[in-house]
Amino acid sequence: MVTDAQLSHPEIREAVRRLCADFPGEYWQGLDRARAYPSDFVAALTREGFLSVLIPEDYGGSGLGLGAATAILEEIHRSGCNGGACHAQMYTMGTILKHGSAEQKLAYLPAIARGDLRLQAFGVTEPTAGTDTTRISTVARREGDSYVVNGQKIWISRAEHSDLMVLLCRTTPREECAKPSDGMSVLLVDMRAAIGNGLTIRPIRTMINHATTELFFDDLVVPAANLIGEEGQGFRYILSGMNAERILIASECIGDGRFFIDRASAYAKERSVFGRAIGENQGVQFPIARAYAQLSAAALMVDKAAALFDADQPCGTEANMAKLLASEASWYAADMCVQTHGGFGFAEEYDIERKFRETRLYQVAPISTNLILSHVATHVLGLPKSF
Repeated sequence: MVTDAQLSHPEIREAVRRLCADFPGEYWQGLDRARAYPSDFVAALTREGFLSVLIPEDYGGSGLGLGAATAILEEIHRSGCNGGACHAQMYTMGTILKHGSAEQKLAYLPAIARGDLRLQAFGVTEPTAGTDTTRISTVARREGDSYVVNGQKIWISRAEHSDLMVLLCRTTPREECAKPSDGMSVLLVDMRAAIGNGLTIRPIRTMINHATTELFFDDLVVPAANLIGEEGQGFRYILSGMNAERILIASECIGDGRFFIDRASAYAKERSVFGRAIGENQGVQFPIARAYAQLSAAALMVDKAAALFDADQPCGTEANMAKLLASEASWYAADMCVQTHGGFGFAEEYDIERKFRETRLYQVAPISTNLILSHVATHVLGLPKSF
């Protein structure tokens, strides 16, 4: 069993566990049944400063690195809680931090650090573009001191629980650009002013309680002052944010995997059939041991990717591989844990079936396993692109 002494940031991990102890399985089960947002949990994380660890101290945050953020999310998930409701509050602000103006940083980052503003909506994916971001069709047309936005986004989580949204849109038609990735820009949308004034939000009910939505833009007016960085450079701006997202999601998968291994190991020791603990059987032991080995290897890749990100080194491949390996390891551990528990693995009160559903998402989002394999094949191994 992995102990704090073997993991980074032990003090942070202990503090996160203490907080999570106030939000046991019954809390999450109730939210899951009601499809409700974990407002109390998010407020507690905000109050303790866990969601502002990546914001520099000059703007009211902790000024810690991505390694500390991964420790926080890992422990949230290992404790049986779920950070999906608020993890974007950690990294979405990075677009402002790295590419925003001095005025934008002062206007938004301190309020985000305090929790007075929620910036946890990331508007990129579209129904007809999917993961080919260069083909997005949401358009922002410049008119005087404003942009007028029209289009549609899908799978935008937490939009109903966010004050601000980072929105990627086309400001120059794709066919007029030298490269497909040119001509996209990032706007910071004030959701409070936008809803009902050109922005419509439609919730999408899914197999997990993830507060995901579809967005419709109909002549939404956004001040030109809300343009982040230079017009036409938006695709480049969001890439670093995507790397952070993939590393943090990978850390959640590591936490999920540890949750499943912890639960399976404890149950295998306690559950007695035919007069002995089921954990004495190699048919039960070996899958748990394999899950532990796979998860341990994946955790090393997450640590490597986070270290590269914190050193401001290229980490796109490592971020993708961390997410691939961690999501597959957590899914194997989830399946193993259900199998170890038998029928009890499907009972709501054990929390395993809920976590089973939650961790399955991460082989699809925020980027699918196949796209990561394609990245490695073409960008690392030099294999020809398939069309």
